[in-house]
Amino acid sequence: MVVADAATGQSLPVRHYFSALHERLKARLPAGAGPVAHELEGRCVALSCAEAEYGLDNGFNLLETSTRPVRRSEGGLPALAAMVNQGLEDVFLALESDHAVVLNASQHPDCPRDMGWYRSVCVPRPIYRELVGYRGWRHWEGIDAKAQNGANVQVRVADAVRAVNVMIGLSAAHTALFANSPLESGRETGLKETRLTVWPRVFNGSCFAGDGMLTGFPPRPFTDLGDYFRWMFRPGTVSRSLPMARRHDYKSAPTVVLEGDPSLSAFLVSARWRGRRTDTGEEVWLLPDSAHFEHSQIANFLDARLRYQLNTLPELGELLRAWRVPGGLEALFEAHAAEIYVEGRSPGAGFPDQALLDEAGAAVASAMVMCPIALQWGLLQRLDEADAVLGHYGWRRLHELRDRAMQHALEDAAVRTLCREVVEVARKGLGPDERPYLRYAEYVLETGRTAADRMLDTWRAAAGLDVQQRLERVARYHRSLRPSELGLQLPAA
Repeated sequence: MVVADAATGQSLPVRHYFSALHERLKARLPAGAGPVAHELEGRCVALSCAEAEYGLDNGFNLLETSTRPVRRSEGGLPALAAMVNQGLEDVFLALESDHAVVLNASQHPDCPRDMGWYRSVCVPRPIYRELVGYRGWRHWEGIDAKAQNGANVQVRVADAVRAVNVMIGLSAAHTALFANSPLESGRETGLKETRLTVWPRVFNGSCFAGDGMLTGFPPRPFTDLGDYFRWMFRPGTVSRSLPMARRHDYKSAPTVVLEGDPSLSAFLVSARWRGRRTDTGEEVWLLPDSAHFEHSQIANFLDARLRYQLNTLPELGELLRAWRVPGGLEALFEAHAAEIYVEGRSPGAGFPDQALLDEAGAAVASAMVMCPIALQWGLLQRLDEADAVLGHYGWRRLHELRDRAMQHALEDAAVRTLCREVVEVARKGLGPDERPYLRYAEYVLETGRTAADRMLDTWRAAAGLDVQQRLERVARYHRSLRPSELGLQLPAA
């Protein structure tokens, strides 16, 4: 969530937000149910409770909220929507303590990305010291609050690779329907979805060419889990630092950078490898373990990726043997009770604003936040039909449409046709009580107007004003409305 000063629209790092949110959650939740504060270097960076974690992404100007998993037996999408709306109500009200709002934008329209700003707002996570200091990532390219609406859907292990292929292959539709970042550095970019240009810039100048190889659009669909992980950990890539403990917080735990910068594949077949701790600089020997394979699942930056947890960890030899056999990792994951989900990363972080409410009405506006997860959920309930759409277009053509979606969104006739086919498949996969969450996508399809178009309308209508005055208008018309302002009933009310 992109945070901005409510009056000026300028990017704003939160200061009082967590204290205010703590008080709201404490008053709303049952006694003893939290929230629990998490700190880094003496500053609160997250609050967690049974229903969600309220934290930060890479900067204090970029909020992040993650709900707990919701099963279909608990009520599915409607139950998740109730939880999400209550959480957003709490977040938006807590932000008033900083005189701040969340913008309906997937990156701030005019925010610096220089090292001075980066150092002042970046969350002090140990992992960033490795990424910037050792690997040479231009991490500050994303410090202007680039944000996504991460849609996460659990799938059967046997369906995992088909599901991630569908979400990568159809990413043009998800990019176009939820496009809302046409501005950067106080100017129009010529793109409807600028946020997705971040990865080439982050990896420009990286010490390791392999880091940039794990972004964008893979050259072909994956055939099985073994193929997916061979692509991710292949020669030419360089393993990220690896944990010393089997179970850990992957962003904060002590890790070891391997000497000589091997791929993960090379490390896993070694007897041991010399390395250096990222926290103390101490030289150590690290023994390969299946935990290092599980830990490294976060190494790619595709439009969709697989996330999983094994209930029990196999012995490394067992894992390596399974990896060599077609379908072997699927069988291994099943044997170790893996929970696996597809993390959709294409949709920009969109929220209903006054411009949408005035144009489309409350029914459409209230569906906006839940629309990406509904779209993904519906598609993955109809994998055969979604797969058929992939086959009809072909992988190379879908890659081209992704680039055109970033630039033109639904102004491109071929992209619009693909969007229509994707929404039709997803609608078939949803139940009657779930289909209303597609209203936002259906409205965009009907009108051809995305949130990026409404943002550009506001920006261009103020063409005679300076950037600061235009930002003030953005804050006025494109601040996220609270669910209660849309007339939604909240569970805690």
